[in-house]
Amino acid sequence: MSSLEVKVKKLREDAIIPKYQTEGAAGFDFHAAIDHDILLRPGDWREIPFGIAMEIPPGYELRIRSRSGLAFEHQIIAYHGLIDSDYRGPLSVLLHNASVDDYVIKPGARVAQGVLSRYERATFVEALDLSETVRGENGFGSTGL
Repeated sequence: MSSLEVKVKKLREDAIIPKYQTEGAAGFDFHAAIDHDILLRPGDWREIPFGIAMEIPPGYELRIRSRSGLAFEHQIIAYHGLIDSDYRGPLSVLLHNASVDDYVIKPGARVAQGVLSRYERATFVEALDLSETVRGENGFGSTGL
């Protein structure tokens, strides 16, 4: 499998450079760059910094996603962010505690994962009509349960 070089700048000395946890992983882990434990109460939303900035190559995007273990075991959900290739600022995640229990985020904890993907830019063309499909204009829930 080919590898894409991505520059990572530490914004604080204790920041942890992301890495893949297994050979076949599509996502790499982001770590909390915080000075002390953060209590996430039920229903809370908190921004958790990673202490890094990245140089995403042109033609790629970075998606920030929930870690499946945190979501499944503790209902800690990441607001799914999209980082463009021209952004050079600090990276962070917005975490939500969807459970009925408190959750403590510790310094250095793996709190989110990132996935790099190629993308294409579109040219938008105004049209009077669109092609017909079986689904047509049927939206939310139209394909059944």
